[in-house]
Amino acid sequence: MLERIKSLLSSHGVDLAAPLSLSDCTVTRAYLLERAGISSGTAVMMAVPYYTTLCDDPARNISVYAVSRDYHLFFARLFDEVLPVLRREFPDCRFAGFADHSPIAEAEAAVRAGLGMYGKNHLFLTKKYSSFVFLGEIITDAVLPATPAPVTVCVDCGACAAACPVGLDVKNCVSALTQKKGELDETEKAALLAHGLAWGCDRCQEACAVTKAARAAGTLYTDIPFFKESAVPHLTADAVCAMTDEKFSERAYAWRGRDVILRNLTLLERKENER
Repeated sequence: MLERIKSLLSSHGVDLAAPLSLSDCTVTRAYLLERAGISSGTAVMMAVPYYTTLCDDPARNISVYAVSRDYHLFFARLFDEVLPVLRREFPDCRFAGFADHSPIAEAEAAVRAGLGMYGKNHLFLTKKYSSFVFLGEIITDAVLPATPAPVTVCVDCGACAAACPVGLDVKNCVSALTQKKGELDETEKAALLAHGLAWGCDRCQEACAVTKAARAAGTLYTDIPFFKESAVPHLTADAVCAMTDEKFSERAYAWRGRDVILRNLTLLERKENER
């Protein structure tokens, strides 16, 4: 079964997948497992790469993860195609797919499954794609062979902390500032303008030695078409206003509402026009 799951995932461009017993996972939302009718079994963890050449656009003004459509749409399509096959081929077993809204602590499970390590920038790191991956899992009540890996952490070279505008201080995260609702005070506006992105922040990821090694090795980029289709690396206020509600809802920045991203873009565009 494990090889079949890996084969199905590979056919969708997901080549980093490994099992971990549910007993070795930290369950954070037990009700999701109960809803799926699964009390024990295996989580097949996956790391989905999303960095494309479009993310290298020098005019990009949003975080890399928001350049493509919302990754939840990718996982929804993936599970819609993979889970029915598994249920048909293994009718005595239960299967459920999760991403983000998960019954388990995903980053911890991905590390214990051997897919990567913890980064000092609070992100999950893989050798092949660095931290430019989305985590998800297929959970089954089948008991698959799985040996938990030791918990590993990056070498702490300090590059991410040096690159971060606030030294990895999560309480003052610039990415969180770009997602804050309502009016920004003058200090916050100055920080946003100095930052230069209308949504999110990638500085720690870009400075990471693992990212630089993956880029040098040529493994950083994904081959998954979803993340190349409808990519928008550079946003304008006019473009956001012109999006239909349906199209806007497909973007990662939509969850905070249109006003937040428009506020940020307007501030940045005003600064650019004053030059």
